[in-house]
Amino acid sequence: MPTILRIGPYRFYFYSHEPGEPLHVHIDKGDATAKVWHEQVAVARHIRFRSHELNVILGHVRANRELLLEAWDGYFSDRG
Repeated sequence: MPTILRIGPYRFYFYSHEPGEPLHVHIDKGDATAKVWHEQVAVARHIRFRSHELNVILGHVRANRELLLEAWDGYFSDRG
């Protein structure tokens, strides 16, 4: 699970094996977790995040879309 970014209490990462899934990022803070689609910048699912925190997370994803895309492409292109 490569960590791509840390912003405040949030850790942004992706799993190395999720075949067939479009680009997305997972975000954790303590025991809360979320999965956000990159293209639509939309929450796919979440556990224990409040709606205002999800809005903050979506803002971070929007602000860092290029970095997230580069990390995804770099990681998965290296893995063949």
